[in-house]
Amino acid sequence: MAKEIRLNAFHMNTPSHSWAGLWQHPRDRSLDYTTPGYWADLARTAERGLFDGVFLADVFGTYDVYGGSRDAAIATGAQSPSNDPFMVVPFMAQATSHIGFGITATLTYEQPYQFARRFSTLDHLTGGRIGWNIVTGYLKSAATGMGQSTVRSHDERYDAGDDFMAAVYKLWEGSWEPGAVLRDKALGRFTDPARVHTVSHHGPYYQVEAAHLSEPSPQRTPVLYQAGSSGRGRDFAARHAECVFLNGQTKAIVRDAVAAIRRRAVAFGRRAEDIVIFLGATVVIAPTAAEARDLAADYAAHIDPIGQLALVSGWSGIDFAKYRLDEAIRHEKSNSIQSFVENITTKAAAPITPRDLIGFNGIGARGPFVVGDPAAVADELLSWVDETGVDGFNLARLVVPESLNALVDLLVPELQNRGRFKTAYGEGPLRRKLFPGDGPHLPERHAGAAFRHR
Repeated sequence: MAKEIRLNAFHMNTPSHSWAGLWQHPRDRSLDYTTPGYWADLARTAERGLFDGVFLADVFGTYDVYGGSRDAAIATGAQSPSNDPFMVVPFMAQATSHIGFGITATLTYEQPYQFARRFSTLDHLTGGRIGWNIVTGYLKSAATGMGQSTVRSHDERYDAGDDFMAAVYKLWEGSWEPGAVLRDKALGRFTDPARVHTVSHHGPYYQVEAAHLSEPSPQRTPVLYQAGSSGRGRDFAARHAECVFLNGQTKAIVRDAVAAIRRRAVAFGRRAEDIVIFLGATVVIAPTAAEARDLAADYAAHIDPIGQLALVSGWSGIDFAKYRLDEAIRHEKSNSIQSFVENITTKAAAPITPRDLIGFNGIGARGPFVVGDPAAVADELLSWVDETGVDGFNLARLVVPESLNALVDLLVPELQNRGRFKTAYGEGPLRRKLFPGDGPHLPERHAGAAFRHR
């Protein structure tokens, strides 16, 4: 039986996300991103479409690689200004009942003790609908903003990440025993102190000597997302991630990445199916193919090329202001997103230029770019699922709210009619919805389970 695919609405707390300049479109509402109603409406629409989650991207720092300045990103609204993704989740949760929320948070500039409480609090407030997209941060502007002279090297960021994860696992999984919380009004005892334990973590990067501040939340550990697909990133994902977010312009690139992550997960004592893999995709859908083509051309006219170059320069660590528009991009060693640099250079099927990267097309999308009527879009997305092994898609934000409305009203019914998308939400917290055979907590075969109090 063909598997049901999974869908996330891919968004960010900023005027412009994956496609710089679309906030200028006359029908776009992104300028309302600082208002609660914007986020409540987004979540309600995604839940109406039975999406698995709203995946909130984030970048800590400002893109300042292009031209050696932040001016291009700031002037065009290319992920700048950027507000805290944590703060909008309560508005979305109050407006919905089932949909999950994946929050991107950079561990490099956090401390496990306070960080663990923040996620426990949100897991309580949402009834167990919280996930964490684990990122380590790569922008120098973030490091200098936090009082550091430079960014850690690529692989060292993951070494520190492993240390951070050990500390938060201890807090979430091992500090409070099951049954520690009594809430006994008659005896006047809220918690049994004997069942609350001090976490003692003294790693190479992080130190904790304290009990977790929060009582256990519905999931204890939030659902763990991760987006690294470099060699070191895949090891990190295979150990920690329950959901992985990939990009890739060709099915061959994606298929190889999926297979590598699943193989490494098995090597860590997990099952291949313990990881749900979401592929980034851009979809323009309309009732007819002609309408979809016209809509894509309309959107393309509002893409800001300088803003787009500011984004891709930041992601790659390559200053594309030094390139001619039609000059082939050369591989450079980068301390930024290594998989992105490889995908546009050594793994590309043909030479890629800056002009390609600013186009409203598959290369600019860094993944599937699908334009068509519901049947054609469903055909293409399902071919990526069936031929690469991904489980679903993070669907990029385009024009708000019409693009998400179109996905909900046109794509979802088409997938449901084919038996490839759910017709109702499952019960329970986010982890149980994503992994119906498991409970609300990390399974015993996950690395985090080893930190439970026994």
